[in-house]
Amino acid sequence: MSATALNPQTPATSAEAILQEVFGYGAFRGQQKAIVDHTLGGGDALVLMPTGGGKSLCYQVPAIARHREGKGVTIVVSPLIALMHDQVGALEEAGVHAAFLNSSHSQEDAQRIEREMMSGRLVMLYAAPERITNLRFQAQLASLHERGLLSLFAIDEAHCVSQWGHDFREDYLQLSMLHERFPDVPRLALTATADDHTRADMIERLKLQDARVFISSFDRPNIRYTLVEKTNPRDQLLRFIRDEHDGDAGVVYCQSRKKVEETADWLAGQGINALPYHAGLDSGLRRKNQDRFLREDGIVMVATIAFGMGIDKPDVRFVAHLDLPKNIEGYYQETGRAGRDGLEADAWLTYGLADVVNQRRMIDESPAGDDFKRIQRGKLDALLALAEAHDCRRVRLLSYFGEDSQPCGNCDNCLKPPITWDATEACRKMLSGIYRFWQHGQQRFGAGHLIDVLRGKRTDKVEQHGHHTLTTFGIGADLSENQWRAVLRQLVALGHVVAEGEFNTLVLADSARAVLKGEVQLILREAADAPKRAKTARTSSSGKAAAGAPKDLVGEALVRFQSLKAWRSEVAREHNLPAYIVFNDATLAEMACIAPQTLGELSGISGVGAKKLEAYGAEILSVLAA
Repeated sequence: MSATALNPQTPATSAEAILQEVFGYGAFRGQQKAIVDHTLGGGDALVLMPTGGGKSLCYQVPAIARHREGKGVTIVVSPLIALMHDQVGALEEAGVHAAFLNSSHSQEDAQRIEREMMSGRLVMLYAAPERITNLRFQAQLASLHERGLLSLFAIDEAHCVSQWGHDFREDYLQLSMLHERFPDVPRLALTATADDHTRADMIERLKLQDARVFISSFDRPNIRYTLVEKTNPRDQLLRFIRDEHDGDAGVVYCQSRKKVEETADWLAGQGINALPYHAGLDSGLRRKNQDRFLREDGIVMVATIAFGMGIDKPDVRFVAHLDLPKNIEGYYQETGRAGRDGLEADAWLTYGLADVVNQRRMIDESPAGDDFKRIQRGKLDALLALAEAHDCRRVRLLSYFGEDSQPCGNCDNCLKPPITWDATEACRKMLSGIYRFWQHGQQRFGAGHLIDVLRGKRTDKVEQHGHHTLTTFGIGADLSENQWRAVLRQLVALGHVVAEGEFNTLVLADSARAVLKGEVQLILREAADAPKRAKTARTSSSGKAAAGAPKDLVGEALVRFQSLKAWRSEVAREHNLPAYIVFNDATLAEMACIAPQTLGELSGISGVGAKKLEAYGAEILSVLAA
């Protein structure tokens, strides 16, 4: 049945009909159908699905169906104002009555929304966890429940409940009350990332022991993963953006607020349309920068991890990290914000010895208990293993989440296998150097001094401490300083060397003994200044002919795509919405390729629901005809 054939007086309640009528999609993907059916049957569920995998449809479709059956409002727990605003805007554009409640509302507006909720007219209400657990709001929920108008609870970003997760939020801990007070109302907890510890924590803290667990593939095949050794990070980043993503929207993550501002200013000075975002910025400026990122094309947001969760912008073509994340969950969550539309995107990271040392120090110096520190060290070790891997990045990444896969042929290691070398003897020399320092005067020294001794440099400091007399003096003159730094970085990453204290003095770990004895062979990546193989040719995802356009659009299709984007921008401004809420790039690209000539043909395009067909169909056909 076509979208236009549905009778508005008797709205469909089947999941497939709602998917087509409201959202314009002809079929569910992956496990969406099973999740929707389970929820419609009144069952609780825990859903793990990658960013861009369609999590929101898993609760939006049941919410619409249950509302049409007279079961009332769905309450969506959401942690961020930006997410609520965009989700509600998209639903209203699709003809679904939704609203959000947060601190941005006036008292009058909040009361109006509450009246809509209490009447049962709202299909979905988005609210933060602190509002959900508010006593007044709980009383309103109880009233809805008594009248049979409390349909479903959807807990988005559910990993926030876990102390083991990368984004713990204390307010989420109280959400167990939903099960205690409304045991007959189904609950759907959703997240994009969770390892075994986090999954167990979510089940325990949200009382989901009887819930069905749905785990989708974590693979994002449209994302290319590239991790490079840090040499001159700003220049490396600029080269990456200019060569691969000139004119594209992207996110650059930095660890500190100061570095965010400095990097954004520097990129802007280089002609990149870059803006800063971190929690310390004035709230007005922060909101203004976020709005520009969401509503304008080609903005590069330089941010701390305070930015991103719940950002639905689908046409982010790259995510870059100038600092090492804390763990694979955080890395996966952040990189997953690229390419949500399914088109090609890049995840690029540069890291060095200081990143490894800093992350280890933050764990060691945190006030957390020993068990927590032990688990966090294990998570960091897994990320370092990914960073130093010689084999497929995607295989490693998916393996962390318990998923088997084959080499992807698309990450940096698959496209250009790294040059490795047997560094066992070099590692033994470096470990011996550290040991000789301690043996000579029971003192500890940092990386620079150690490398000077190994390379035979008679600096004032070397002579002052008599280290030119050590047997390790000059035994590493055959390697450059960068090569020795690469060896040290990998020894620290592997846990054989520990950098301690304010000055990062080097200490041997227990595992170093086996390396010194020659019982362990160490095959390491060559340093950045070592001879490289010829570069593998690569096509920019953005394309030089038209920034932001899918690379497979050419000729008249490309012209149609650009015309549709211009039309979409005008509509978005009129409606005060981000452009992608009107239609995303993938939908525009399909229109541009197929060039439908009738409303019937246009209704067959993925993402064109009944409401949008009615609102925009004639205009789109006019743009395409022109």
